Amino acid sequence: MDVVSDAVSAVRIGRPFSNRMQVSGSWCTRLAPYDGAGFHVVLEGSCWLLPDGGAPVSLGTGDVVLLPHGTGHVIADTPADAATVAQAVSFERWFAGHEPLRTRAGSGNVDMLCGKYRLDRSRVHPLMAELPKVVHLPNRVGAHAELRAAVDLLGHELGAQRPGACIAVPSLLDLLLVYMIRAWAARGSGTWPAVLGDPVVAAALRALHSDLAAPWTNDRLAAEAGVSRATLARRFTTLVGRPPMTYLTWWRLTFAAKLLRDTLDPLATIARRAGYGTPYALSHAFSREFGTTPGQYRASATGPSTSTREPG
Repeated sequence: MDVVSDAVSAVRIGRPFSNRMQVSGSWCTRLAPYDGAGFHVVLEGSCWLLPDGGAPVSLGTGDVVLLPHGTGHVIADTPADAATVAQAVSFERWFAGHEPLRTRAGSGNVDMLCGKYRLDRSRVHPLMAELPKVVHLPNRVGAHAELRAAVDLLGHELGAQRPGACIAVPSLLDLLLVYMIRAWAARGSGTWPAVLGDPVVAAALRALHSDLAAPWTNDRLAAEAGVSRATLARRFTTLVGRPPMTYLTWWRLTFAAKLLRDTLDPLATIARRAGYGTPYALSHAFSREFGTTPGQYRASATGPSTSTREPG
């Protein structure tokens, strides 16, 4: 695994959920704040996104927008005023047919994909936490080729009832999330883009994430990164915000929590995969970090309250 893959997999739960939205005329619909990440892909036409507490964002054909912190927002045919926004129809109620979308002749056709990723925010990787409230990725020629390809493939899959679409669409949505984060990181603005762009720190992180169970020490990790122990400690701590071994312990326990939540593996197996010699060693460290035992954490994480059925 690598940092981005691990950061996404640590918080993502279940399968992504999406709806195809096709509308014309003058319209305005609201999506409430969500304990996950929302996204929109404009397949045809143009519209506006109005995030709560943020500036309006113009969206055109091929544009992709990610709301990684589940910010409530309105999507509309124009940058609607406050009065119009206040009367926006709930997206869920409209899509389910419980409330009509008030439209009138005016704007052209809009075809877009609206969806959500379910996330467990109890242990968010700092890379995910640093993402801005709105990540807007305009459709520009030659920019983010993989993201553009994923959008094109999604459009083709959604435009026809093809065999295997029930597997293809969720898989493409997973790819879309990775490509959106990648495209944001490529802009180079922020702490974690700088982390991933630093050859020494990036090499150390790749080593840790690719072999979490290895008996890592500062000396071994420095050798892996090709620098002295002092150089690694200085650069890693400055960019990541914590020393290498402190980060390693944090990530091992985060990974163990993910396995407890997502698998039925016995504690001994989880301890081995997370780099702990015995279940007792993992249990002791886990209880100190989380304030609960691994067994209690698993019971609460997999209980009935975590089962959520999406609307639509």
